[in-house]
Amino acid sequence: MHFPRVKCIHQGWKLALGSTNTLLLWCGPPLPRHRSDAQFEDDEVRILFVGAGLSGAVIGRRLAEAGHAVTLIDSRAHVGGNCHTERDAQTDVMVHVYGPHIFHTDDREVWDYVNGFTRFMPFKNQVKTTSQGAVYSLPVNLHTINQFYGKTMRPAEARAFLEEQADTSITDPQTFEEQALRFVGPDLYAAFFKGYTEKQWGCSPTELPASILKRLPVRFNYDDNYFFHRFQGMPENGYTPMIAAILDHPGMDVMLETTFTPEMGAQFDHVFYSGPLDGYFDYRLGRLGYRTLDFERFSETGDYQGCAVMNYGDRDVPFTRITEHKHFSPWEEHEGTVCYREFSRSCTPDDIPYYPIRMVEEKALLARYVELARETRGVTFVGRLGTYRYLDMDVTIREALDTAADFLAHAAAGTPAPAFHIDPLTGLRQVATD
Repeated sequence: MHFPRVKCIHQGWKLALGSTNTLLLWCGPPLPRHRSDAQFEDDEVRILFVGAGLSGAVIGRRLAEAGHAVTLIDSRAHVGGNCHTERDAQTDVMVHVYGPHIFHTDDREVWDYVNGFTRFMPFKNQVKTTSQGAVYSLPVNLHTINQFYGKTMRPAEARAFLEEQADTSITDPQTFEEQALRFVGPDLYAAFFKGYTEKQWGCSPTELPASILKRLPVRFNYDDNYFFHRFQGMPENGYTPMIAAILDHPGMDVMLETTFTPEMGAQFDHVFYSGPLDGYFDYRLGRLGYRTLDFERFSETGDYQGCAVMNYGDRDVPFTRITEHKHFSPWEEHEGTVCYREFSRSCTPDDIPYYPIRMVEEKALLARYVELARETRGVTFVGRLGTYRYLDMDVTIREALDTAADFLAHAAAGTPAPAFHIDPLTGLRQVATD
């Protein structure tokens, strides 16, 4: 089988960064020969990773360190997946090309892991929102509540006040709207949640599960840190150099602008697939639903909005938020600035999938694809797209580390690795079955 001429990373050649922080990649050795043509050592395992994002990089690194031959391919011209960052040529601002990614975790091992490949700088995500002609801080906190209602309540007073606003007849919230009405009442719900959610998900909050809102805290103090994890920060030089450093190992080859085909899998002992689960099976059962994002990029001089993230809660504003990227690197100084207006819509076949919808119909279709995957030997599905789940970066890395450990244990025991480390339907850890 013929493989096209592609770019790749190979240990022993200098890994360089250009003026835009884009990796300069040289050609390395070709893909391994087909098993029928090649001679393998008894303990040699050749592994193909589809996708050079966090999942592929972390698992691949662990397996390469264990002595296995690892090849990663990616259809894009860069590593890092949606975490890709690069310098804007005009302003020198570090831009999160596919939207901002902020690292936050309580997992000490994961925090130590990423800091082993780059320096993380302190960063606190302080989100603002424009709603009904005023600017407020998020998540909803004591300042937000007092400002919105024109009061000066203390924490206990604010708790009691919101309980008075809440719909206490809702004892077991099932939908997003019921959850909001029960815990913050109709006024805060209308100002900060309803319009934004309709734009983000393209449907009424009455159609969304309550679990989505349960992830958004209400604080009865003046803490406006959007996240509550112990470890929070940004990589000093962006995510792409960090992921490139993870990939910089003599047992790893990375081939970019290379689209996976099923025939490639026959070249290897095992495949880790981090692309869309339905895409692996050529969408034969139909397409799983995703939301995608459109970015309207613009540049200005000076400081455009004074913060990294400004949400827009009003329904009549078409975009969900504006992100100003130089504020994601507050240790740097730039005269110019780069901003994104962010629009959410349904994902079409030609779009980049961002958020899995996971409504009733999607879960039913997902169950059928999971069954197909479990019938497929020699492939493990990983990451956000491979398991059709929303995953923060720290969870992605945690699962990648655990998946690598499981694979090595199965390889040592001579047993097959499962199709999933985490069941996409239940979120529970999986074990291999014969």
